[in-house]
Amino acid sequence: MAAVEQETRTVGMDPANIKLFGRWSFEGVEIRDPGLKRYISLKPVWLPHTGGRHEHRRFGKSEVPIVERLINKLMRPGRNMGKKHLAYNIVKQAFEIIYLRTGENPLQILVRAIENSAPREDVTRIMYGGITYFVAVDVAPQHRVDVALKHLTEGARMCAFNNPKPIEECLADELIAAAEGDPKSFAVRKKEEIERIALSSR
Repeated sequence: MAAVEQETRTVGMDPANIKLFGRWSFEGVEIRDPGLKRYISLKPVWLPHTGGRHEHRRFGKSEVPIVERLINKLMRPGRNMGKKHLAYNIVKQAFEIIYLRTGENPLQILVRAIENSAPREDVTRIMYGGITYFVAVDVAPQHRVDVALKHLTEGARMCAFNNPKPIEECLADELIAAAEGDPKSFAVRKKEEIERIALSSR
């Protein structure tokens, strides 16, 4: 009996055996964008729920699992505010749909979608002699991840609004399209629009 308990304890502690939702492995998920490596957390967890332990530390959200950050973005605004279990189930079902459609690890699809929809340049306003100018600036890596997650969830929400198609399918479609860099993706379109405005303001 003791040997079985010891074996279970060792299996639980090995990071290779920890799978998200009991299904998806963190092993082999690759972040190709070197600027985002420190800000996309792929620390193996069974359940993406940290309970806000990061919020009083500067840049603490970089250590929050990336799937939990996607869930948190889905919770706002409006009717879904604070309903984390609902958002958790939406992401869980969306991951199943992604796997059925692509045959790939949904975590890898999510990471690729974030890389493809994170804008590198944006514009800021500066006042000079009473005149306002728009100037192109580089976007900080932390902000790039924030903007990408915001646009991915916004695209899914807009697709499901006044539409019989459920939000799980919309989120899966959005992530797959963004991972492929498809202009049909709302997040990829927004990224290109932001970068185009920044290019004209250089």
